[in-house]
Amino acid sequence: MAFNESYIAALSPTATEMHSSSHGLSTSISSLSSSLSAARHSSSSHISKTYRQASTLFLTRRLPEALSTVLPIITPTPSEDAEGSFEPAPVAKASRTTRIKVWSLYLTILNAIVELDPDEGKDAFGTQEWRAICTKVREGEVWEEVVRNGYHGVEGDVDSDVVINRATLLLTHARNQILNQKRLEAYLASANMPNLDISDRFRDGSITPRARFRSPAKGKGAASGADTPRDLNARVKILELYTLHVLLRNNEWDYAREFISISPVLDEERREAFLQALQSLQEEQQEAERHEREERQRQEDKVRREIEEARRLRAENEEREKKRLEEERAQARRESAAKEVDYGVEKPPRRNSNAGSSSSRSKPPANGKQPNGSSSRPLPSTKKGSKAVVAPPSLGTRAFMIISNLKAIVDGMTSSFQANPMLLMRTLAFIMAFLLMFSRKSIREKITRMLGTSWDKIKATAGMGVKISYL
Repeated sequence: MAFNESYIAALSPTATEMHSSSHGLSTSISSLSSSLSAARHSSSSHISKTYRQASTLFLTRRLPEALSTVLPIITPTPSEDAEGSFEPAPVAKASRTTRIKVWSLYLTILNAIVELDPDEGKDAFGTQEWRAICTKVREGEVWEEVVRNGYHGVEGDVDSDVVINRATLLLTHARNQILNQKRLEAYLASANMPNLDISDRFRDGSITPRARFRSPAKGKGAASGADTPRDLNARVKILELYTLHVLLRNNEWDYAREFISISPVLDEERREAFLQALQSLQEEQQEAERHEREERQRQEDKVRREIEEARRLRAENEEREKKRLEEERAQARRESAAKEVDYGVEKPPRRNSNAGSSSSRSKPPANGKQPNGSSSRPLPSTKKGSKAVVAPPSLGTRAFMIISNLKAIVDGMTSSFQANPMLLMRTLAFIMAFLLMFSRKSIREKITRMLGTSWDKIKATAGMGVKISYL
């Protein structure tokens, strides 16, 4: 008994020390929790202040300053514990409302930057940076950035409003909707999985490294993603984007109808509304395709009519040209025939009854003597073998012949000049020499005397011919 009392007395200081140590540890945990709470509050205050500054810059269309202001709170920072590691972005430790605001502002700024004109964007950010931002948005890299920096790489932890903004951004600017469809399917699949992480149950008793960096835990309703009416409305909005926009861009009409029919989030009323909207969109697309086919058919018919009209006009022009050539050939043949007319061809003289009676009366007697005894001398025109006199051509025929000859001469000269340009130069030189020669008075007088002598000879010859004809 004395031994037990002495043993207890010996152990009592140790028990007292243990009790005091336990009390000190509890005090340390409480102070650490309070310091963490204070740090979290300070970080949340800094994030809210940064968000307000970036919002003001964005509203004043100062996009480069707004982007540079919001980037520090959504970018991981290097860690001091281990070399090469990074602390999560400040926005990852903020409250749900703050996270949604910050990420929504960031996505809105990116949308405004991509919508800038190329020249304006290059002037504001520089060519390389502006192209890098546009590529990040259009290739869907921003989706992975949000999951990695804001939610520790857990797809299902992303807030519904942020998912809606990301899907809308890709729906507007992505080159195709295949990546958007895959991302939404991954999010819906991960969000529908139950949360089996029970580390939050021991969060009050101990603080683990995972608890420092994990996203806000989802409650029991996380399996359906509809903890509150707000979450339900957000999930319905995501399903609307996925089924009525993204899938339709990828021409997945049957899959969209099947997904709407089996979705557990939609009630009967919403499901019927979604199916009706899907049917209306499909009918509109079919109508648009029909109009497009009709318009394409009209364009093809118009082009075909234009081609046929061009062929018809070409055929008419060819026919007209052919007729013109035929007329020109006929005209040339007529002109050639007119040139070859022989005006010395005999024409049988016209005889009438008066001429016959007068010839019978003027017929000499058989002895070849006139009644009065004088011998008859036959006229030259009544000699046997003489040719009948041909009537001279009319004035119109002569004018036509002169004009035809002149035209033939001009055509011949034109073709000759075109074939041999030197001939034109020689002709001009000859004309100039001729004019210079006639400019001398002695030559003009000599030529005048020669022409006068020639004309006198012609008149004398003509007079002799008239006398002979008279005789």
